[in-house]
Amino acid sequence: MDHFIKLAFLFLLASCATPKTETTTALFNEGIYLIPYPQEITLDGEDFLLGSELSIVLDKSATENDKFTAAILAAQLKKEWGVSTVIADSPFGKSIILTHKEVSEKVTSLPEKKSLQGYQLNVEADQLIIRAKGETGLFYGTQTLLQIIKKGNEGAFVPGMEITDWPDIPERACHYDTKHHQDKRAYVESFIRDLARYKINMLVWEWEDKFAYPSHPEIGAPGAFTMEEMQELTRYARKYHVQLVPLVQGLGHVSYILKWPQYNHLREVPASNWEFCPQKEGTYELLNDLWQDAIKATPGSKYIHIGTDESYELGKGIECGCKAEMEKDGKHALMTRFITRSAKPLIKEGRTVMAWSAEYIPGEALNPPVGMAVTDWSREHFEHASEIKKAGYELFIYDPNPGVETLFLPYFYRLRGEGNDEKEVDNCLLRSYNEVATAAISGEFTGMINTSWDDAGLHNQMWMMSFINSAEWSWSGSNPTLEEFSDKFFLNYYGEQSSDMRELYLLLNKAGYYYYKSFERRVWHYGDIGKTHLPVLPRGDNLEYDEYWNREYAAKIEESREQIKQMERASEIIRANQEVGVKNSYDLELFTTIADLVSHTCNTYLCLSELERAIKQAHNQRFLNHHAAYNALGNAIGIIETNLLERQQVYEELVAVWEKTRLPKGFSTDEKEFFHRQDRARHFAFRRADMSYLIYDEELLGLEDYREKLLEYMEWYKKTYLR
Repeated sequence: MDHFIKLAFLFLLASCATPKTETTTALFNEGIYLIPYPQEITLDGEDFLLGSELSIVLDKSATENDKFTAAILAAQLKKEWGVSTVIADSPFGKSIILTHKEVSEKVTSLPEKKSLQGYQLNVEADQLIIRAKGETGLFYGTQTLLQIIKKGNEGAFVPGMEITDWPDIPERACHYDTKHHQDKRAYVESFIRDLARYKINMLVWEWEDKFAYPSHPEIGAPGAFTMEEMQELTRYARKYHVQLVPLVQGLGHVSYILKWPQYNHLREVPASNWEFCPQKEGTYELLNDLWQDAIKATPGSKYIHIGTDESYELGKGIECGCKAEMEKDGKHALMTRFITRSAKPLIKEGRTVMAWSAEYIPGEALNPPVGMAVTDWSREHFEHASEIKKAGYELFIYDPNPGVETLFLPYFYRLRGEGNDEKEVDNCLLRSYNEVATAAISGEFTGMINTSWDDAGLHNQMWMMSFINSAEWSWSGSNPTLEEFSDKFFLNYYGEQSSDMRELYLLLNKAGYYYYKSFERRVWHYGDIGKTHLPVLPRGDNLEYDEYWNREYAAKIEESREQIKQMERASEIIRANQEVGVKNSYDLELFTTIADLVSHTCNTYLCLSELERAIKQAHNQRFLNHHAAYNALGNAIGIIETNLLERQQVYEELVAVWEKTRLPKGFSTDEKEFFHRQDRARHFAFRRADMSYLIYDEELLGLEDYREKLLEYMEWYKKTYLR
């Protein structure tokens, strides 16, 4: 069949992967922290000493991609180990041989998507050979090599071993969400290189307004990547064997489009900029323009993603007839029609169309247009899996959402519920392990996708452990154990000289929950859950005052004192790792800004506690000593101003560090101003156009206004009693 249906199907499983093997432990005990773990490995034979010079040997028929692989290997050997190399087509001296010859049948007999990524690595005393059927396999062999080099008494060496390797799941994707921020090009390129190092081969990039659509230039935000820049990034990613897949939201999640007045008429519900009406011709005309731009921007990519998730308003429009259609045929039918119609012109362009859509149910999905792919499936549809696969669909395992992601990810500690019902349930590493490792072992899945939502405004680096965790299990589900992965992750990613990184992650993990539960931050997601008030201002001739704040917030005060200690410990770990020069040190700069921000939140609660005590002291001095009372009020002003100054300093430092890799949030130029409109999802990161969403709750307290009113009272008190 010429263009059979291709379905990317995200599917959840719950059982655990198989236990570790002794080989896993042996590799770790050798001080080798390879991620992802290979399918087969034998530790045996003589070590390969790199020395100061060696040759990298390519086949005479080597392709341009093979030559690029050799050049990248040479550059990294020089950068990391000081080894000079010569790239040649015949060996001389000590050699690393990269070849497509004499590849094991164990690799070549695999299905093509796996065999082209497979490789063999053989270590001998005078040469190290990497064999692969495909260009990608050769590249992956070198990425493995760079991770297994060790420092010895005689210099850098590779322990004697043999590796035969291939992926359990051939398509391994990370979702890259930039709806509420824009990373600089240099950062995007470094991110692509990091993913490739761990054998991730697909980047599903959710652009929203971070691409300057030529067909509708007003939609692209100021500073958005141009068509030429996105094409260059696509080609750059392909050099590293990463496919860049554009995700341009359609139907729902389209406030970046429908906030513009000229497109108001395309809304299903006039009051909401969140969702298109699927009944209007203009919807398809506009979206197809954007999708065609996206196809041109990503030359050579196989997929395009059209979004469609969280269609909150679907079937609610009255004047457009959507409500009548929903009542007649159901919401599922409306969604199916939208996806089917949207996909047809994109399929004609040779793209497989992916869509998030829980509403696109299996019974209706069995007859979509040719080349359709669905990338969101819930556990409740598990019973349809075999039916769908038999029909020719590809299956993608969905790496579960981590959970609450404010400031940091719940890598080791995750709460469920809110208020008094909160309890620790698991962590996002465990959830990922259970789902992805099991899927990899099953052999049923073509793909995996790890999603990183920008809703809470995390820096993208906070997701790296999640991305690498998914890379581990989707490549080889049988090894290692989850505990072994987290142990070797820190040593692999930050280097052997790093220390106490697991403790640091747990401290920041828990600090994120403290921050999230402070002030009104959860209102954006959960609604009315309570708020923090200010102490009562003094009033009247007798400095009247109602004492309640320290009593009302006693638990929060104690929690804040304890949390400050935890952040002091976090800062201590960060400084110690910075001093020894760990890898990926920019992460530590980011972690410092998080620790400082959380500490400021703690200090704000303690400031309010001290503020009430200062006013109480003034109240107690009212009939004893007017000067003492006035001075106590002055102390209260000092407490407020110290806190406001700290807020400004912490915020400015955070912005400076984050903007090393990002454009300013809400960036505007002389030619174009950023057009900010809130949407119905109330994303935490979009409460403000700029980075001040992180301190918005402190601003909502109204300490500045409180200070002015207190100063006015002090002036009255001075004129009345201190003349």
